Amino acid sequence: MHATLPLLLSTDFPPLTRRSVETLQVNLGYRCNQSCLHCHVNAGPQRKEEMTAETVDALLAFIAASPEVKALDLTGGAPELNPHFRRLVVAGRQRGLRVVDRCNLTILEEPGQEDLADFLARHHVEVVASLPCYLEENVDRQRGKGTFETSLRGLRRLNAFGYGMTESGLVLNLVFNPQGPALPPPQGPLAAAYREHLGGKFGVVFNHLFTLTNMPIQRFGSMLVSKGQFNGYMQLLRSAHRAENVEQVMCRNLLSVDWQGYLYDCDFNQQLGLPIAKVRGTRLHITDLNAALLDGWPIRVADHCYGCTAGQGSSCGGALGEDVAAAPTCAARNDR
Repeated sequence: MHATLPLLLSTDFPPLTRRSVETLQVNLGYRCNQSCLHCHVNAGPQRKEEMTAETVDALLAFIAASPEVKALDLTGGAPELNPHFRRLVVAGRQRGLRVVDRCNLTILEEPGQEDLADFLARHHVEVVASLPCYLEENVDRQRGKGTFETSLRGLRRLNAFGYGMTESGLVLNLVFNPQGPALPPPQGPLAAAYREHLGGKFGVVFNHLFTLTNMPIQRFGSMLVSKGQFNGYMQLLRSAHRAENVEQVMCRNLLSVDWQGYLYDCDFNQQLGLPIAKVRGTRLHITDLNAALLDGWPIRVADHCYGCTAGQGSSCGGALGEDVAAAPTCAARNDR
């Protein structure tokens, strides 16, 4: 795999400073039942890294000492494969946190996960589910043959528990990623296209669609390098930069924690090995501080940060603004 960090370190991205930490985004490990082409974590079935019970305890101690934190955002890999996932969910909900599960949908059919949808519903966990297109051909190309049908069954299972239905209070949001080195289309019109296709053809409902820009790191970044597309993609991101998006980027109010408990400004920096500003040359761990101590700290930036400010902008909660320039479809082919 091609390393992209050396290509990103030299940057003129504007300096950023932290605000209050409202979201604790926790990577529970890199093991996943899928190996998606766009994955910025390089997750897959063969990965062994996973958070231990001791680190989960440290996370809960951090949360107890940090009343600023309102949301616990659980990711991976497939976070549900971590044996401590459910304990962490229950503990977070007991503390009154909004708990988010970044779910790939196919995990709902993995052995041992047959009751996962019921568990998530009982604890009112917000599900953010990856579905990079509403068309079967594109999803299977990006995530593997048969993934679309399995994902549909997962969505129907979640709908059966009330997810995606306004009156239930159970939030189901979908995530779109472009098929290749292109910016996402406008979030609003694309969400309408998802609703029309998934609802009209399959009877599936959801609350919101989030459009995410593919980051030029890990598996996707390596693919760009292999195809000679890396520089062109970076030029696209830089040329589409919008200064107004800088004020809203997620790293200002988010703290990323890796499977070992080390701290980063965002999940992308985590995957690039760029820890939060160092103290005496050492990496900061979840046991070293509380959230209040991070207010006003500088955020580590590199050229990949343009991925969060290009066009309508991109964050873990979808677009930061509006962009009406692109066509609202996920059907575009690419040269993969």
